[in-house]
Amino acid sequence: MEWLESLFQYSILGITVDKYVVAFLFILGGFVARWLILVVTSRLGRLAGKTRTALDDIIIEALAQPLGAAAALGGVWIAIAILPLPTQPVDVHRLVHAFMESAVVIVAIWLGVRLVERLGRHWKELATKTETRLDDQIIPIATKSAKVFLWIVGGVIVVQNMGYSVASLLAAFGLGGAAIAFAAKDTLANFFGSIVIFVDRPFQVGDWIEVGEYEGTVEEVGLRTTRVRTFPNSLITIPNATFTTKAVNNWSRMKKRRIKLTIGLTYDTPREKLEKAVDAIREIVRQDEQIHQEFFMVYFTDFSAYSLDILVYCFSVTTSWSEHLRVRQQVLLKIMDAVRGLGLSFAFPTQTLHLQGNGLVPAPKGAPEAMTRDLPR
Repeated sequence: MEWLESLFQYSILGITVDKYVVAFLFILGGFVARWLILVVTSRLGRLAGKTRTALDDIIIEALAQPLGAAAALGGVWIAIAILPLPTQPVDVHRLVHAFMESAVVIVAIWLGVRLVERLGRHWKELATKTETRLDDQIIPIATKSAKVFLWIVGGVIVVQNMGYSVASLLAAFGLGGAAIAFAAKDTLANFFGSIVIFVDRPFQVGDWIEVGEYEGTVEEVGLRTTRVRTFPNSLITIPNATFTTKAVNNWSRMKKRRIKLTIGLTYDTPREKLEKAVDAIREIVRQDEQIHQEFFMVYFTDFSAYSLDILVYCFSVTTSWSEHLRVRQQVLLKIMDAVRGLGLSFAFPTQTLHLQGNGLVPAPKGAPEAMTRDLPR
């Protein structure tokens, strides 16, 4: 015992061995507590997986690692507090204390970020089950913004704990903010463009849009850009500021899709059969359930250069391009059968040459006699 007492009272760097031993025990206890927390949260996670709600799974999963780190960090902090660290010539005690406070803040921010990530993932899954796509666009942006905000707040607190003046730091940022804003005016314009997209909602993820020379399906809407998958399967990244200055044609918002045809019949078509053809085509459109019956037109409209033109103007019920083409094909085939059933012919570009006079134009010298022809005088 005397030997142990003398050993514990032995001083290393001005600190007795017994304080080192107690500090080590607290550090060991912190890591043991971390192991216990991970084991308990793992079992709680399995129990939470059997419940109907997903909120308990999210909270337990988010808390496990940060709480374990906090337990180990707490053991280290108590151990450091036990050791009489020197304050001269450098205040090591104050420096270590500030560092530990900053570490606690970082662990707390880490916990908040994990919780935001998992909640965002859960809300994104729920958003896919709703009819509107606005929540699919807002949730990823809100999640990223919340994480950035948490890290900024944590950084400010850490800077303050290290002894720096946050007020002067913010003032410095304020002075440079104008220059940064001027230099990043395009980025700010894109940011406000994203706000316009979320407020006005000219399109959503999955919509087929056309903006200027760009056309395709919207894949992602971000804070700065919007990604559009073109029909040749390339990916175009469009700055959001573009949507505040150019018109957006949203083809996915069509309630019906137009079919506009011009049926040309030959000029030798009798009037009676032309009227029968118009009536037959009108009846085809009227009897087709895949054509909107609210409004359609079928009329003989024009004497063109080589045909008698019948205008067919209607709308398909479907707005899907492939389905629309199928409906259009069926209408064309029925019109073809009706026209041929009436004994009529479709016109195609032709030209008639009328020759007048009886004179013969002499052939060029050296040409055979057969190369003479009737031409007008």
